Amino acid sequence: MAVDEAGFDAVLLLSFGGPEAPEQVMPFLENVTRGRGIPAERLADVAEHYLHFGGVSPINGINRALIEQLRVQLPDLPVYFGNRNWAPYVEDTVAQMRDNGIRRAAVFTTSAWGGYSSCTQYVEDIARARAAVGDDAPELVKLRQYFDHPLLVEMFAEAIAEAAATLPAELRDEARLVFTAHSIPIAADERHGPRLYSRQVGYATRLVAAAAGYADFDQVWQSRSGPPRIPWLEPDIADHLTALGQKGTRAVIVCPIGFVADHIEVVWDLDYELRQQAEQAGIAFARASTPNADERFARLAAGLIEELRTGAQPLRVVGPEPAPGYGFSINGAPCSPGCCGTPS
Repeated sequence: MAVDEAGFDAVLLLSFGGPEAPEQVMPFLENVTRGRGIPAERLADVAEHYLHFGGVSPINGINRALIEQLRVQLPDLPVYFGNRNWAPYVEDTVAQMRDNGIRRAAVFTTSAWGGYSSCTQYVEDIARARAAVGDDAPELVKLRQYFDHPLLVEMFAEAIAEAAATLPAELRDEARLVFTAHSIPIAADERHGPRLYSRQVGYATRLVAAAAGYADFDQVWQSRSGPPRIPWLEPDIADHLTALGQKGTRAVIVCPIGFVADHIEVVWDLDYELRQQAEQAGIAFARASTPNADERFARLAAGLIEELRTGAQPLRVVGPEPAPGYGFSINGAPCSPGCCGTPS
């Protein structure tokens, strides 16, 4: 097995996972929430979101299409696919990589951010998979966070323009641009960074808004879960849309900047629930696309590997304030000291 100049002989796309048939929905949700004490009735409610789309999450199909794009960008490296919460499980994939003679692989995760669930948990996934495989597991190098990468900024800015073009012509200039990302408990956000995740989302939002030509915009949160007594990042996008309607807003462009693919939280929470809410309020609604399997997303991943190969400075869009920290990790070791709350 040939090793490229960066020392890699494979790439692993590491993602969250999702069900691909109705009978897989509840087992998948049980995997996601194991140990969190989520009531069965809440799982049943969330299951309905998946069942509305035939029990199939879009994410695995999108990732397979992205893998084909990665193979075009990286023709000399085999590309593997592993998930945290559903097949193909990362443990099984790493075992297959070992059996195929892979010695050292770059790991590209489908999350642009720092913080526990966005970065550190993927580091834990890597460590768990290698431990399950044993001493002959391949070395796995997690690529850096990429929330400020020029190609990510370009894709979202372009998607906003395309979404705006779907609005009635007389409303386009007055449409309110609203960025949204997955909410997390405030305590979790303050523990890892501190506020690393929310600061990175805010930073990327400002970069994308500037690239799209918007000086005025909103940044909100979505898809919170858990008991009401636990504070989460706010405002919630549904509450915010209500407030916009009360102010007389007639059109909105929603950009799900916190997601690199059309997860169920995008297609249910935004395309279904929020769109219905907007229609009932008489607000024209447009939703910007996520990167999904755009060939530029594959080029972004290939570029992160190239940075390691050449020792080049990371490609970033520089904002008016310093970028919140990020790093990469080898074999589950911490990223840059202090990144995501990991020990130095």
